[in-house]
Amino acid sequence: MGVRGDAYARGVLTVATEVEVLARFGRALADPIRCRVLLLLRDAPSYPADLADALGISRTRLSNHLACLRDCGLVVAVPDGRRTRYEIADERLGHALDDLRTAVVAVETDRSCEDSGVEV
Repeated sequence: MGVRGDAYARGVLTVATEVEVLARFGRALADPIRCRVLLLLRDAPSYPADLADALGISRTRLSNHLACLRDCGLVVAVPDGRRTRYEIADERLGHALDDLRTAVVAVETDRSCEDSGVEV
């Protein structure tokens, strides 16, 4: 049963509702650095130091973004000896990222996409 399966079995993880999943995904994608982290992890699991180097940001800044992605349920931290490896929490997220990346989005150049304050 891998790391994720073990966590479900112990009751540590719960399954989010459809709306919660979309809201968490949106929160994670709201920041360009988190988007870049997800795209890197879509390709392969990685260690924080390697991710920070690839992104050209400090490890502290990356740590904050990884914490957000973990809280959103999109990535998991996997102990690997004395290090921690990060990976996408579910392979279907990688497919979703690919679909979103290639989707055509119609935007009006004079409008910004801001939070309207509407609760879901």
